[in-house]
Formats: sequence, structure tokens, C-alpha cells
Amino acid sequence: MGFGGISIWQLLIILLIVVMLFGTKRLRGLGGDLGGAVKGFKKAMSDEKGEDPKQLNNADEGMKAEKNSAEAEPVRK
Repeated sequence: MGFGGISIWQLLIILLIVVMLFGTKRLRGLGGDLGGAVKGFKKAMSDEKGEDPKQLNNADEGMKAEKNSAEAEPVRK
């Protein structure tokens, strides 16, 4: 038996339907956004522990530059 009464085959069918609906590019982007959110959460948690603010500011500037370059790229379909 799988997770909560759902078998592995049912999970695979659901995954296939989701990939067909959204496409791999959109799912990849969603995964990247989710990873960025987790990274930001971890950074915020480490801020409370009193890490060096200069190192965190440098990381923020790198993330902003990365985000700006991603926004400048044209969207291809």
C-alpha cells in the first residue's frame, strides 16, 4: 500500500496528468521558486541566530542580480 491508501500506480498517474497539464518548463520554474523560498526561510532563521550581517547582505545582492537577469530573458513557448 502507498501513502494514505493511495498506491504507487495512482501516484504515477496523477504525476503524469500534472506534467501534461503544466509542462516541464513551468514545473521546473515552480521548483526553482520553491527552492528560493526555502533558501530565504533558512536564511531568515539563521539571521535570528546572529550570523554576520555583511555576509548576508552580499548573498542578498547576488540573489537580486540573479533575479533581475532572469526577468530580462524573453519567455519562449
